[in-house]
Amino acid sequence: MALPRRVRLVEVGPRDGLQNEKGAVPTATKIALIEKLVGAGIREIETGSFVSPKWVPQMADSAEVMTGLNRRPGVIYAVLVPNTKGLEAALAVKPSAIEIFAAATDGFSRRNINCTVEESLERFRPVVEGAKAAGLPVRAAVSCVVGCPIEGEVAPARVAEVAKRVLDLGVDDIGLGDTIGVGTPGKVKAMIEAVAKVVPIARLGLHFHDTYGQALANILAGLEMGVATVDSSVGGLGGCPYAPGASGNVATEEVLYMLDGLGIKTGLDLDRLVDAAWFIADALGRPPSSKVARAVRAKRDRAKTAA
Repeated sequence: MALPRRVRLVEVGPRDGLQNEKGAVPTATKIALIEKLVGAGIREIETGSFVSPKWVPQMADSAEVMTGLNRRPGVIYAVLVPNTKGLEAALAVKPSAIEIFAAATDGFSRRNINCTVEESLERFRPVVEGAKAAGLPVRAAVSCVVGCPIEGEVAPARVAEVAKRVLDLGVDDIGLGDTIGVGTPGKVKAMIEAVAKVVPIARLGLHFHDTYGQALANILAGLEMGVATVDSSVGGLGGCPYAPGASGNVATEEVLYMLDGLGIKTGLDLDRLVDAAWFIADALGRPPSSKVARAVRAKRDRAKTAA
């Protein structure tokens, strides 16, 4: 199948990335990061989540982040919510979209949100209904679509079953998450093939972690299957607090470098994206894991020295 001419990049660093940090990131730093990402061309971004600060203290200031942003027209500022209480808090700060999260396995669902997959779907039903009543689009994430830290390898048929149940809740699209980054292109294609039989390919997205260095290859495999939405995290921020050993999300600038090389349009500026990656890396006191961010910085340094 021909590659898509344009890919929708969804930036998850400010939420999925920073929630995995051990220490709290200042609200002003989060806001500055989001502004830099929007300045680089990002048009859809996870800004925070309205979960219990007891479980994810790094996201406790999500309301302050949302109210402190200088929101630009045409940019989707999305927030993650786990239940109706979270939705109520989120609606108070007027997000552009709501996100929910399910898992393909009961083992991970219990570890992540303390309930089975079936119970989580019932919990999310009123969330979707409430978001729709407020006129907001809803995006769902399905985690562990290739492998699970508790149950091991996950069958494509199981992912398809859960994805169809999630779609039936009334969500607009679904991000397929390789939460522990164990996928390979063949396994990813088999999974997408199964899911695409019950969910239109145009409503699917890819959310891959780079634990085994396969994220870009897996994304390319998904693009070849016709998927045209990709989640990524600036600087490769992230991991998963409920999946020990899982490294960060694939870096936005690495995805962009690949897509630029393939002639696929995104509307993003690589140099400004790299600036954002180094901004948050400096704030966290460590270099970005992204090879592209480091390579661009080294190239700039050589140019300065030569001048």
